[in-house]
Amino acid sequence: MAVSAETLELLRLLDEQYTRTPFYGVRRMTAWLRSQGHAVNIKRVRRLLRLLGVEAIYPKPATSAPMPGHRIYPYLLRGVPITHADQVWSTDITYIRLERGWIYLVAILDWYSRYVLAWEVSNTLDSDFCVAALDRALARGRPTMFNTDQGSQFTSHAFTGRLQAADVQISMDGRGRALDNVFVERLWRSVKYEEVYLKSYPTVPAAIDGLGAYFRFYNEERLHQSLAYRTPAAVYHANGAVSLPVRPVSTEIHLPERATHLSRP
Repeated sequence: MAVSAETLELLRLLDEQYTRTPFYGVRRMTAWLRSQGHAVNIKRVRRLLRLLGVEAIYPKPATSAPMPGHRIYPYLLRGVPITHADQVWSTDITYIRLERGWIYLVAILDWYSRYVLAWEVSNTLDSDFCVAALDRALARGRPTMFNTDQGSQFTSHAFTGRLQAADVQISMDGRGRALDNVFVERLWRSVKYEEVYLKSYPTVPAAIDGLGAYFRFYNEERLHQSLAYRTPAAVYHANGAVSLPVRPVSTEIHLPERATHLSRP
């Protein structure tokens, strides 16, 4: 499906603004685009934000119904101290722009160490690439709990079934509460500001190569202040030998019709 240059530009602007101000809802995003000289209405901005796969982080009334037949699990992590690697894993999806289109990125993160255990990309928001990432992660370990949002990719029987088969407790954020998954939100900010916005990926393979190099850097070289200036890999593989402050989880704070899982090395 052909996508106009104007649509791609609006998606680029919305992606960057959302990364800066994730608390902006549809009305504020519409007003902001108008202030930048773009004649858009709320309906168009809402449609574009759905393509991006984002929503404002603040709580709001029921914005959409769960996928029929998909079970919604309770949020299990309020006030729970995060004390060791493989205690809690989490996942989310974000939009990655290309020169002439876009793809979606999913990553699975260990909460304690911030280590990225697995990632995959797709050109649609189908669940297949999310399940593929989960399979990669479970091939290397198993968490006690796994936290997601209520997106249909993560409530699907294929995704939750993998976790149940591995005897993993399933936790799901409250609807519209991205801060329940704050560590993945921080990962997306790092990926966007330190990699995606500095590059102009001409093709999907170029994006896969760039993201692969970035995640290797993120895991093995990037020092994190919250990890006492250690790398995620050092903390994750220390298996509890690294002493970090114990922090309780705070909750206050152009596409084909058929999904294509884009393979990567």
